[in-house]
Amino acid sequence: MAEAQRVDQILSALADPVRRQVIELLHHRPYKAGDLARQAGMSAPAMSRHLRLLRQNELIEETHGGADARIRTYRLKSERLHELKGWLAELEDLWVDQLDAFKRYAEQHPAGR
Repeated sequence: MAEAQRVDQILSALADPVRRQVIELLHHRPYKAGDLARQAGMSAPAMSRHLRLLRQNELIEETHGGADARIRTYRLKSERLHELKGWLAELEDLWVDQLDAFKRYAEQHPAGR
């Protein structure tokens, strides 16, 4: 898959404030699905839809552990966020270069002269 497509998928997944909240929570530690739903103030089925989309986009991973296999715990997968960070760094470099060039031009061609 092309880098641009991967970035589009990540940004699309993160466009929803609930999914961003999930990412922020999981940044600190793993959470059970029910705890994430409570933190977001929503029903378990509604949270499940958000978690499925984040899983499909490889932003989080699900584990089943302990005595009750029905309990799902989610943790952040940082690889995809590193892809986004890399893309943003490239974009920032482009803008820094453009602004540096503009600054040099403005210094060499002052207004009013």
